[in-house]
Amino acid sequence: MAKKARAPRRRPELTSDQVPVVGLREPCPCGSGKRYKQCHGRASREVRDLPPARSFEGLAGECDWVALRTFVPAATAPLRLAGSDQSVLVATVLPLAWPSLVAPDGTVYLGAQVPTPGSGDASRDLGAALAAGLAAKAGTVPEVPIDSSSPRLQDLLDVSVAPSVEVHPDVSYWSSGLVPEGDDDLVAAVASSVERVNAAIDPTVRLSSVDAAYWVHAGDKWNLRWVLPHEEDAVMDAFARLHAAGGSALIEGSRMVGSFRAHGLTVPVWELPPSTPAAALEEPAATFAARLGDALAVTGPLTSDERRARAGLAGRQVTLR
Repeated sequence: MAKKARAPRRRPELTSDQVPVVGLREPCPCGSGKRYKQCHGRASREVRDLPPARSFEGLAGECDWVALRTFVPAATAPLRLAGSDQSVLVATVLPLAWPSLVAPDGTVYLGAQVPTPGSGDASRDLGAALAAGLAAKAGTVPEVPIDSSSPRLQDLLDVSVAPSVEVHPDVSYWSSGLVPEGDDDLVAAVASSVERVNAAIDPTVRLSSVDAAYWVHAGDKWNLRWVLPHEEDAVMDAFARLHAAGGSALIEGSRMVGSFRAHGLTVPVWELPPSTPAAALEEPAATFAARLGDALAVTGPLTSDERRARAGLAGRQVTLR
C-alpha cells in the first residue's frame, strides 16, 4: 500500500517577539525545522535598526562627509539646517575631541571625528551631537546621549546642500571665540591640545577640479586620496580594466598603491613622485575622472588580465571603521 505524501510543514504564524533568540545556526524554536537565521531570526534582523552600509547616503556631498569623518586633519564647512537659519559649522576635530559645542556667540560646532564608540552609524552619532548642540546654551559643551531614537544628519540638515569644505593648515579656528572664557584650566587644556593636534597635522589640499579628492603630504610620502561615489563592485571592475590597460596612473611616476573602504564608499590612494604639488594634479585628475567614467560605462565580464588586476587591487584594500 502506497504511503500518503506528507504535507509540507508550515512555519507557525508567530511574531518575532514570541520566539526566543537562539544561535543563528540552531533550529528555530518555532518548530518550523529551519535554522533560526533562515526563519524568525531573519525577521528579527530586519526589525533591528542595523547601521546602513553608507552612513552619509542621501546627503549632498556624501564623499566629502566621508573624507571629513575619516582622514582630513583640519577643515571646516558651514551647514544648512532644514527649516532653520541657525549658524552651524562642522569641523574635523574640536578641542579635547568634543562631539559638539556651542560657542559664546551661539554658533553650533559639530566635530566630525570623535574617538569614542558610537552606534555604528556615523550619521546617527553626528546627528545626536548636532541635536544636543542645537538644544544647548551658548558657551557650553553638551552631553551627547546616543540611542536608536537619536536623529541622523539626514533628519536635521538640508540634504540638497553640500558642505563647502575649507581645509586649514592647522586648528587655529579653535581660537576665535570658540572656547568660553573664565575657566583657566579649560583654556590651558585647549591650548595644550592645539599644540598636540597641530604637530600631528599632515599638509592637506582639496582639489578643485574634481569632487572629494585630497592631496596629502604624509611624512616622506606624497599621495592623493579620492573618495568615489560609485558602488564598490563597479569601482573595482573599472579600476581593474584601467590597470590591465596600463591606465591607472594619475601622472607620470605615480602609482595606485591600494584603496580603503570607509562608510560604504571606496577611496583609492595614489603614491605621487616626491614633492609633487597639489596644483600639478588638477588637470590630470579631471582627465582621469573622464577615463574612469568611460571604464565604469563598460559592461560585460572582465578578461583574464582584468580579473588578475582586480584580485591584486582587492588584496591591497582595507576597511576603516
